[in-house]
Amino acid sequence: MVTAKMKWAGGLRFEGISAFGEKIATAGGKPTGDQEPSYNPTELMFFGLAGCAGVDVVNIMGKMRQKLTSLEMEVVAHQNDDYPKPFHTVEVKFIARGENLDLNKLARAIALSEEKYCAVSQTIRTLGEVTTNYKIVT
Repeated sequence: MVTAKMKWAGGLRFEGISAFGEKIATAGGKPTGDQEPSYNPTELMFFGLAGCAGVDVVNIMGKMRQKLTSLEMEVVAHQNDDYPKPFHTVEVKFIARGENLDLNKLARAIALSEEKYCAVSQTIRTLGEVTTNYKIVT
């Protein structure tokens, strides 16, 4: 079970504390110069997807004896133009760097994350289409 609690902090800002004790804040609208840093709530959903998949892929690649030196994920989410503007397609791009990386092993690690380990990916998939692509950069 995961619990997330947020408390209204005035205006359109909400604040919470992570399970690791870190402060997080969200805000609606564009920030003004006098606001503390915050995230757009929908943006956090996709940071969660990237972070969840990233943890899985790093762990799985390590078990496959693949020596990653860098892993980047970019999530591009497409939504309808009309309200409530649901997201209909989510693309996750992986860019891996390392020593003699095997593209097939990278693909397998990503597939295992998507199909078995990443609860965020599995949840989002039930709501719409999630596509992925990946590459190794030397």
